[in-house]
Amino acid sequence: MPKLGRVAPEVPVRDMDESLTYYTTNLGFTVEMKMPGGDYAIVQRDDVALHLFEDIENSHTPGSLHIFTNDLDDLFAELHGRGAELSHRIVRRPWGNRDFRVSDPTGNEIKFTEPLPEE
Repeated sequence: MPKLGRVAPEVPVRDMDESLTYYTTNLGFTVEMKMPGGDYAIVQRDDVALHLFEDIENSHTPGSLHIFTNDLDDLFAELHGRGAELSHRIVRRPWGNRDFRVSDPTGNEIKFTEPLPEE
């Protein structure tokens, strides 16, 4: 049976330069590639790659991403210290996860989730 590999979502942004600055400065990603025209770029942190595309015609609505991690408290403290736009603080969910959310300048929302071990 075929196995799916890594996922690399395409994320609409209004302003590529503003978004690249936000993703690198506030979220700790690095720019792995930027197209010569400046309308498409890939940012990466650890095993997560996001493909940003400039939505010049404003034809896409902001999206949401769900990224699993460990050490959620440390990540929250890091991103808070970097000035990330926190839309929700850490919350424990009834289904056994903890998560928090940040928003980018376009309004895309990223949820960072830490699964908790069974009690």
